[in-house]
Amino acid sequence: MKFSRTLFTGLALMVGVSTFAQKKAEKFDKLQIDMFPKAKEGYKQVYVQLPVAKNEEDLKVEIFVGVEKMLDCNNYFLSGQMKSQDLQGWGYNYYEVESNGDTAGTNMGCLNGKLTKKFVTMSPEIVRYNSKLPLVFYVPKDIEVRYRVLRADKAMKKAIQK
Repeated sequence: MKFSRTLFTGLALMVGVSTFAQKKAEKFDKLQIDMFPKAKEGYKQVYVQLPVAKNEEDLKVEIFVGVEKMLDCNNYFLSGQMKSQDLQGWGYNYYEVESNGDTAGTNMGCLNGKLTKKFVTMSPEIVRYNSKLPLVFYVPKDIEVRYRVLRADKAMKKAIQK
């Protein structure tokens, strides 16, 4: 009796975990990216698939294009630019990044000379959150794309009048 109760409990847990995993996986719409152009020589195509979210109009995506480097205490940025392009005939956008990987930064005296790994980026871009469309990027092979989701504060605040 005790064995069957343990077995039943184990099976119930397995079914519950499996159902949870399936529901978690269903939060992504299946995206098609075949219509986007192939990456040109020296570039790679990367994309972001955003999960389906409640109130997507209250969300934004902050895009960081950069590279990891061992650097000193100075503040650095990656040279280059990101341009939005129209996918002709589809009404979708994609982004082309042009950068040679050069970094520039402040010129503070770093007394300890210690190097740390830093993700050096261009100026971040903020785009609309839309789980139905992929965010497609064409970046040089040694460049990386990272992102974070920004959520609006629920409460509106009133400006101060003088």
